[in-house]
Amino acid sequence: MSALNLDGVVAYPVTPFTPDGERVDADRLAALVERLVASGVHAVAPLGSTGESAYLEESEWRTAAEAAVSAVAGRVPTVVGVAELTTRGAVRRARLAERAGASAVMVLPLSYWRLDEREIVRHYTEVAGAVGIEVMVYNNPATAGVDLGSELMVSLVEGVENITMVKESTGDLGRMHRLHHLTGGELPFYNGSNPLAFAALTAGAAGWCTAAPCLIPEETLALHRAVRAGDLAGAAEVFRRQLGVLQFIVRGGLPTTVKAGLALRGFDAGGPRPPLLPLDAERTAELAGLLAAVDAGRVV
Repeated sequence: MSALNLDGVVAYPVTPFTPDGERVDADRLAALVERLVASGVHAVAPLGSTGESAYLEESEWRTAAEAAVSAVAGRVPTVVGVAELTTRGAVRRARLAERAGASAVMVLPLSYWRLDEREIVRHYTEVAGAVGIEVMVYNNPATAGVDLGSELMVSLVEGVENITMVKESTGDLGRMHRLHHLTGGELPFYNGSNPLAFAALTAGAAGWCTAAPCLIPEETLALHRAVRAGDLAGAAEVFRRQLGVLQFIVRGGLPTTVKAGLALRGFDAGGPRPPLLPLDAERTAELAGLLAAVDAGRVV
């Protein structure tokens, strides 16, 4: 199992671009990472879906990985996202992340053709075998086109030494209970579904992987603290206050909504990269209202 002992909120930064949208703005990314670490998050996970990794050239991906890991400077674990259509590409990026100093890589098995179990196992085994750092199995069929069953994810953890953690993002709480049952609660699994955060943490999730700390770090951390303290009534109240924001950023697309929210918070992260478009005026106003409600401690 994982030697990182990572329990808590794993924060996803967006990837800022220069004003012309042509390059990664490494300085702004470093500044955003600094904000996240200073807020008290327990880990930083650059280059996930929130970080628009699918829209980055190889050199841009490397720039973002190196800038984020350097900005964290070892203060908390850094879990770099790796999502490539080919195993060769995933191995290459995992090695880049390791050389940059990442604590772990989170591997999402993207696929054009539907992969069978044998192919999935081969993909993860080769990526894990190419690096010495820990590997998190990431299940998100909505974006990857591949659905990893609980039994398969557990078998990967049990069968490959440095595959040590699982991120489950289907929004199916039953799968999390299954992961807990299959491993006697020993497997660190992480929730990737924002609206499920309260239920997942109370179901035994080791943490919550989310972009929400970019906008509402105090509330995400307060939810985790309350659950760990056994204050479920308090946790439920904290969760209800932030649920509107959590639902909005997921529904509107994380890169688009989080970048708009950061602008509302006074931090310019640029716009998303086409084909994604910036949030329109009407939805930006809606997001502003939701953030104001969180700031005021109101449930909307």
